[in-house]
Parts: sequence; C-alpha cells; structure tokens
Amino acid sequence: MPYVIGVDVGSQSIKAVLVDDSGSVKATAAAPLAMNHPANGCAEQSPADWVTQLTAAVREVAAQAHGDVEVIGLASQVDGVVLVDAKLTPMHDALIWLDRRAVTQAAAFAERAGHDELFASTGLNADASHGTPKMMWLREHRADAWAQTRWLLPVGGYLVAWLTGVCVQDPANASSTMLYDLASGDYSDALCVAADLDRAMLPPVASATSVAGTLTREAAASLGLSTECRVVVGTGDEHAASLAAGVAGPGVIADVTGTAEPVTSASREVVLDATHLVETHAHAIDGVFLIENPGFVSGGSTLWLAKLLQRPQSDIFELARQAPPGSGGVTFVPALTGAMTPRWNAEMRGCFSGLSINHGQEHLARAVLEGCAFAVRDVVDRLDAMGLAGDEVRIVGGGGRSELWNQIKANVLGRPVRRVLSKEGCALGGAMLAGVAAGFFADVPDAIDHTVEISDEQIVPDADLVATYAASYDSYRRLYFAVEGAAQ
Repeated sequence: MPYVIGVDVGSQSIKAVLVDDSGSVKATAAAPLAMNHPANGCAEQSPADWVTQLTAAVREVAAQAHGDVEVIGLASQVDGVVLVDAKLTPMHDALIWLDRRAVTQAAAFAERAGHDELFASTGLNADASHGTPKMMWLREHRADAWAQTRWLLPVGGYLVAWLTGVCVQDPANASSTMLYDLASGDYSDALCVAADLDRAMLPPVASATSVAGTLTREAAASLGLSTECRVVVGTGDEHAASLAAGVAGPGVIADVTGTAEPVTSASREVVLDATHLVETHAHAIDGVFLIENPGFVSGGSTLWLAKLLQRPQSDIFELARQAPPGSGGVTFVPALTGAMTPRWNAEMRGCFSGLSINHGQEHLARAVLEGCAFAVRDVVDRLDAMGLAGDEVRIVGGGGRSELWNQIKANVLGRPVRRVLSKEGCALGGAMLAGVAAGFFADVPDAIDHTVEISDEQIVPDADLVATYAASYDSYRRLYFAVEGAAQ
C-alpha cells in the first residue's frame, strides 16, 4: 500500500502523520523543539535541532508503513529566516516568527518602499515579524555570517533543502517575506531594491504541491526511506491547518490554536483590509488567497504561565475550570511578544489587570484563556465585516482539545464553534499536498473532500454568558489601548 507523510514543523514540536491513499491517518508521532529567547523580543531556534527532531518523528511513523512512503509534505512555521551558505550549511541560528527585534529595519523598509504601496503590493503590514526586516537585521548585526550567505530560506525551505538539496519555497511562504507581489505572483524587483536585498538570494517560487526533488542519500539514510521518495515544496503551518479545516474559499473561518493562534479565511480575489488588522497572503491552493491575522501568542501564553507557576501546561486548563466566567474581574492581554490584535504593535507587551488579594492561580489561568478568546473575536469581527465569515468558526490545532476553551470562545464570539477532528491538522495539511503529488487526490480541494473531518457537534454560545463576556471583551479592549498609550 502506498503512503505519504505530512510533517508539521511548529515552534514547540515537530509532528508527523502517516496517511494512506484513502486519506486516512494511520500513525502519528511528535518530537519536542526548544526555543531560545536571548533578549526581549527575540526568539531563535537551531536548524540542527529541526533536522534531529524531524528525523525522529518521520522515522517513527514510517516504521508503521506496510508499503512504500512515496511523498513527504512539510507544513512549517512561516516568517523565519535561515542564512545558509552554498553548501546549505546554516550560518546562524534561525530568527523565527516570534522574533520582533527588527523594528527599526521594518520602519526603514516601509519608508523606502512607501507604506501604502507596500501594503497594496504585498498585503502585509510593515512588521518586524516578517522575513525582510529579519534579513536586514541579520545583514547589519551578523555581518560575518551574512558574508558567507548564499540563500535566505524560511524554515520549511531550509528543511526541504536538507531533504533534497534543492532551494525552493511556495507562494504562501514567499508572500510572508514582504517581497512578494500578490498581483504578479512573484518577487518584486522594486521591493528588493528598497530592502537592498539581492533577489538571487531568495529561493525560487513553486506551487506547494510541486515536487522539489527526491531524498538525498544522506536524508534517506537518516529517515530510513528510499532515495526514490519525493518531497513536495510544502507550505506554511497556518495555511496547512486551514486546509485541514476546509478553508478553500470565503464563508469558512479557521481558528488555528497552536503556539500562535492564526485566524483565517480565504478569497479567490485579492482583498485588502483597510484597517490592516488582517493581512492577505498567498494560500497553499494555487490562485487562492488566505486572509488572516497570522496569530498572537496563544498556546505560547499558556506555556509561559505554566512555566511561571512551575506546573505542566495541561494544568492551566484544569486551573481555569476552578475560576468563574470573567475570571473574577482579571483581564489578560495576550501580547507577550508584541501585539497582533486588536492592532499590530511590535512594541506592545502583555499584561494582567484587575488583580486583587483574593485572586489565585485559577483566575490567572482563566484570564489567559479568555484574553486569547477576546483576541480571536477581534479578528472574527473584522473578517465578518469584510464579508468573509460564515455562521460558525472551525477550531483546529492542539488547543481545540480543550472543551472549556472551546466553550469560552463560543460565548465570547456569540456564535457556534465546531472542532476539526482530523488528527494533527497542520501535519495533515502537509500530507494533503503530498497526496496530490502522489496521485491520491486530483487537487487540493479534492484532498480536502477526502480527508477533512468536522465534528457533528456544534458548541453553541451559552445565552446567559454572552452578555457577561461582551462586558469582559469591552474591558479587554479598554485595557489594551490604555496600556498601549501609557507605553508610548
């Protein structure tokens, strides 16, 4: 029996799924990743660690295959930058999506490119989270590494290069660089000039389902697979997770609850948000655009609180059950690495408010879950105003396993939510792309039809709590703008 493997290269772990030619998941595996935060606003990871943990996860699921693994598809965190030399050796630890140290570079790039022109061309905000400011920062602050650099690769692009020896990225990853013109579907020479970046250092752009190459001998030996196994170009993690939620066009919203929490919809035309709360990216489906807020720190906030309280991350959800709706007046703003909602601000930081002597760990835990739900509402309300929302929100990702959090979101949004049942949705999205290349599916929409599983059960708002959460949401908004104003 033929199989494909989908891989989710996340921030906290690498996950792999083994999928057969019917679209059924036959095995799953995960391997942890570490993040390094050398200073405020900084986040780095080791490319060598990605390779080690990718190898562990893929070997584990491949051992369950009773036939050939024909294709591998990666779904990787976007907005990271890896400097590699001509031999594809990393010159420096990667600056990942969480890293927003390049504020000065983002502002300088926008000034040279023109703020309005930049947004109109790329659909992106001039934010330090994106690739180009990070590239500019590395050029200025890691001159020795830059001098040896041949390629500027995203996270998935680096791993595809390690697997195949080929440097390439899909439109979804390319469109997160701030150098990709949505109308032409290619890099903009004018934007490369504005950033003073050599276009030849950027990997070529190819469809997410196209084959980058076959496994090198080294990669095949490491993974325990054949050198005939192909690797598709792959896509970004929120793009793949959106596929797993069935987001192929307008009318469906995906809430992707991982370390970050992207909230996405899709359009078959380029649409731009006049408020800049949501951005427009190329999707993993050719000719479709992902309209999204790329994600505030959500699961990362629960992990942070767990470490602060010296508890396992799972305890945060149990603690939260012990606090009342509204967290006893405690409000949390999820901006630990800068804000993405209710507006973008790389300098903003998270906070608690309303603390009293009677509050305990349980109130902090629930406030974190509620604060993240308020941030989801910021985005859903905006997508609704743009005509891209449907009647419900589909929740995909690890956070979707929490019944409490799902109910909080339904109450905050005032609309039903529904869980995506597919195991490891992001990795499954990568497997869908691999399945198209393997011939399991005619195209990505056909892969969605064969693989996406949505719960029959709608989680509906509790009418008695909708008003409570509406008031709490107003408090969250007031707190955000008060803290942001005080920090300026």
